[in-house]
Amino acid sequence: MAGGKHILGKGNSKRVFGTAKVGDRGQIVIPKEARELFNIQPGDTLLILGEENKGLIVSRPELLRDLADEIFEGDR
Repeated sequence: MAGGKHILGKGNSKRVFGTAKVGDRGQIVIPKEARELFNIQPGDTLLILGEENKGLIVSRPELLRDLADEIFEGDR
């Protein structure tokens, strides 16, 4: 069963997993349900993107690589 709370009106793919406090060293703990759903393991590399007025996005680097592949595939 997938974790997190569904966001009303956003379908099953959008969820809220709670909050995370930033520690003294700038670290956060990703909630267990999110780690399990997205198969995030110790030692994995995550990409942190940000926009000053909108906030942060945490993602796997492969997501952007796969998106770039799809975009450039159309150029062939």
